[in-house]
Amino acid sequence: MTRAGGGADDVGMTITHVQLFSVPVSDQDRARDFYVDTLGFDLVSDVQMSPDMRWMLVSPPGSQTAITLVTWFDTMPPGSTKGIVLETDDLDGEIERLRTHGLTISAPERAPWGTFVTFDDPDGNGIVLQATNL
Repeated sequence: MTRAGGGADDVGMTITHVQLFSVPVSDQDRARDFYVDTLGFDLVSDVQMSPDMRWMLVSPPGSQTAITLVTWFDTMPPGSTKGIVLETDDLDGEIERLRTHGLTISAPERAPWGTFVTFDDPDGNGIVLQATNL
């Protein structure tokens, strides 16, 4: 394995992919509706784990990575996640579709690697929607 600094290092890890990450929300039903009905994610799991904990997992279709919509981490207040980056092959079409759902979306910005827009989920978690040209 080569590290970013250029040196080889045997770290002993065999990570294959990011399984899931947590997004803090105030209302899991509202968040589920946004991620499933607005963004088109699949509802992977919705299980009551305890009286105070509901395991709700959503994922883009075909993705190895899922998002768990959490309410139980005191250190992760709703809206505190920024930089959830989603990829699309049709940025213009997705912008138009998302606006029909009432989303406020930034103006497209061009970068050397592609074009992107930003918007927030209902709790203020920041999402980047991009189309790369690499």
